[in-house]
Formats: sequence, structure tokens, C-alpha cells
Amino acid sequence: MNWHGKTVGYAVTGSHCTFAEIMPQIKRFVDDGAKVVPIISQSVMTTDTRFGKSEDWQKQLKDITGSDIISSIVDAEPLGPKKLLDVLVIAPCTGTTTSKLANAVTDSPVLMAAKAQMRNGRPLVVAVSTNDGLGFNLANIAKLIVAKNIFFVPFGQDNPVDKPNSLVARMELVPEACYAALEGKQLQPLIIERFR
Repeated sequence: MNWHGKTVGYAVTGSHCTFAEIMPQIKRFVDDGAKVVPIISQSVMTTDTRFGKSEDWQKQLKDITGSDIISSIVDAEPLGPKKLLDVLVIAPCTGTTTSKLANAVTDSPVLMAAKAQMRNGRPLVVAVSTNDGLGFNLANIAKLIVAKNIFFVPFGQDNPVDKPNSLVARMELVPEACYAALEGKQLQPLIIERFR
């Protein structure tokens, strides 16, 4: 895929267990010529987990993209008026972020970036990672799936036996889903087997 001349907003929310999966996808964008603008939620900015320290993930994001991280609502707001992003992807997108996005709540840098992108009628790509995707959050996912200019990275159940409500996107398809979204298309198939 040729991303030369394109600016990709890459927003990361607090599904910490998927961070190791998304870093190679961010590098793919950069290697294919995109300028990548990293955007993180408060959880990513402040939370250390068994999957790694916040400062280490932030350093990795800066090293891969060569860009400063947008980590405040104030810094995310200009993305709209300046029309800085060709495509914005939220990957991983937690159930909380999915819920707030579907219900027009703008209380984080990631959600402000999403609001800015939608204001400009430009594509927003969502890569869900939520233990509640087939629970109460299913209604929010449904609202977003039918919304104009919102596209999804193909997703499926990641652990149907132990976590039957959990949905996770296939993170290795993030660049392909974004490329399709730039053409106004939803990458298919949308519902996939995440693990057999």
C-alpha cells in the first residue's frame, strides 16, 4: 500500500493487552510512507500494567512515528479546523471509548480527535477490543457500524468459551481497513473468526 502524502491519525486507548500487536501496524504505515500522528487516552498515558509501562509504550510510539504524542483534549482540538488527518484509526478501541463515541461524549484526546475527523467528513476506523462487545456494548457497536464515514477493522470473538461477550479486531488488518476506508469502503468480511 502506498501511503506517501497521507497523514494517519493513530489513536490508542487502554486495551493494554493488544499494544504489542498494534506497534508493528503503526510501523507498517510509516514504512509505507505515511506521516503518523499518535494520539493516546488518559489510561495509556498514566497506567502501567503487566503488559508494560506507560512510559515505555509512549517512547515506542514516538520512536516509530517520529512525532510528538497528542495527549490532551486541547492538543487534539486543532485536528478538526486544520483538517490534518486523511484517516483516523482508533486501535485498540475499548468498550468505554466505543460507548462514548456512539453517544457523542467527548472527554478525551482520542474522542476529540474522532469528533474532529467526523466534523470534516473524513474516515474514522474503529478496531474494537472489548470484553463487552456482545453484551451491553453491542448496541453501541451497531450504532457506529451504520454511521456515515465510520468503518471497522474486521473483528470476532477472541475467546468464546471463557469470555463469550468479548470481541477483538484483527489488528494486523488495521492498514488494510484504513486503505479501504479512504476509498469509502468497509473492508470485508467484517465479522471474522478471531481464533479457531
